[in-house]
Amino acid sequence: MRVLVLGATGYIGSRLVPHLLEHGHDVVAASSSPPRPDRFGWDDRVRAIQCDVTDPAAVVQAVVDVDAVVYLVHSLDRSDFSERDRVAAETVAAAVADSDVRRLVYLSGLVPQVPEAELSAHIASRLEVERILLGATDGAVALRAGVVVGAGSTSFEIIRQIATLFLVQPVPTWMHSSVQPVAASDVLRAISDGLADDGPSGAVDLGGPDVVAYPDLMRVVGGGAGLSRLRVPAPVAPTGLVGLGAALATTAPFHTVTALIESLRHDMVCRPGHTWVPRSGGPLLDLEEAVQRSLTPMYAGPEGSLPSDPAWARSNPLLDVLPLPAVGRTAARLALHRVRAFLPGA
Repeated sequence: MRVLVLGATGYIGSRLVPHLLEHGHDVVAASSSPPRPDRFGWDDRVRAIQCDVTDPAAVVQAVVDVDAVVYLVHSLDRSDFSERDRVAAETVAAAVADSDVRRLVYLSGLVPQVPEAELSAHIASRLEVERILLGATDGAVALRAGVVVGAGSTSFEIIRQIATLFLVQPVPTWMHSSVQPVAASDVLRAISDGLADDGPSGAVDLGGPDVVAYPDLMRVVGGGAGLSRLRVPAPVAPTGLVGLGAALATTAPFHTVTALIESLRHDMVCRPGHTWVPRSGGPLLDLEEAVQRSLTPMYAGPEGSLPSDPAWARSNPLLDVLPLPAVGRTAARLALHRVRAFLPGA
């Protein structure tokens, strides 16, 4: 198939492009910024293009002679993400509906089983985008993924940095909800399944074999790094205050962190009977193995870091060789990130 990947330079996209090539697909890699295939190590098998998904003319041109579209666009790094994501989804859905595209795969997020009025702005926006895209073609599927485990994954990096930075970790009582993480390699497998002409349709949940509470997820991440941390309950901790604290304590984009923290109030687990099962068979990667891969330097699989990952998600080679404890290294990395933010052109 010829597959158009919208959001190809993001975390999943940068790993999906070589995965699709390995499976014999032609790939059109689209991003909102000017194409830089050299940054990702893509060869001439990849056609890299610039495409603003809110520009109807650009999207119509991008879907010409394309068999399938993978939609990986999210705008959490800006305060008006809901409006921009709605416009982008409507633009892409209209172009797909008027094209020869057979399959449309949207990587969404798990939706808690609560009244829609109780959903966070982040999850509500994902659900709105999902409904728009599923209406574009009968061959559309929304893969609702839990926390994606892998170095460079925004949600995983936030958890990893917090689990490393604080020796004593306050845990709000509302953060004892359950989460079902999924390894990056299994996300790629699910997208491949979604591209098949006889693949799944509608909304399909995507999670790994382990269901844990958020404090236990932090324990697994810290344990994978060989760290021992004390977690204490924090009965009074508004989500807004926790989101602000997490944003200040990590190098991830501010609006992204606050939007994600707001989603932690509810269980984020797969629905029985609506969960993805690999077409090729075989088990899904368990949480501890996925975490270990993500923490292994130079690991070459999807859970490993890439030089193309954003600077905030990458380790600092200089800090890595200094004889500092993990908390000191993380604090120094955070301080360096804050200093660079105030330096023009840094």
